[in-house]
Amino acid sequence: MSSNIYIVFYISLCFFSLYKAIGSRGPIDTTLGFASQPLDQSNFDIQKPYDVPLDQRYNFINGVHKLWVFKTDKPHTRVSKTKPRTEIRIRGYDYSSGVWQFEAYGYVPHGTSGVSVMQVFGSNPPYSTTTMLRAYRNNLYYYRKHVILSNIYNKWFRLNVIHDVEGNTVKVYIDGVLKYEGRGRGGKSHYFKCGVYSQDDGTLYMESRWKNIRILKQT
Repeated sequence: MSSNIYIVFYISLCFFSLYKAIGSRGPIDTTLGFASQPLDQSNFDIQKPYDVPLDQRYNFINGVHKLWVFKTDKPHTRVSKTKPRTEIRIRGYDYSSGVWQFEAYGYVPHGTSGVSVMQVFGSNPPYSTTTMLRAYRNNLYYYRKHVILSNIYNKWFRLNVIHDVEGNTVKVYIDGVLKYEGRGRGGKSHYFKCGVYSQDDGTLYMESRWKNIRILKQT
């Protein structure tokens, strides 16, 4: 009898451990314990090639920010030596301490490749960013090292990026599931960006779309 009880207990413990393991990989609400900060269009600073009108690289229709750029475009200022971009630079929420979170729904159309679609800007030299999410051939990468999401083309995904300044950590979630956790790159000032910023092996035309953008701070 005692051996049967032990077997039942052991099996139950195994099922519980399996359930816990599976559950821990499931979606979570990353915004619990965070306070959403007020945002309006004035917080969205659009950086685009300096020699073209805004409406030729950006529009905002039915709540969706559409941003596009060409590999042959100029940089965002006359003096910049960087590659072409059309990005939303979040204004009003630069930070140097605390735990901050970017949340939005992103969309990358078929064919866009070799481009950064989201950044946590700011780091210690020689780097300029703490986080960069790049689209390469239908996959979303953390820089070029870790695949965050496969088969990204032509579908919406919810992106949550959490940056703990003092802890020097970054977490990336897709649809509530943790896809990356790693060290930050230090730095004294940070802010969030999204859109398209040409990288190595960029396609001629690059585009991303964003909606329901939120900035949150841990309470």
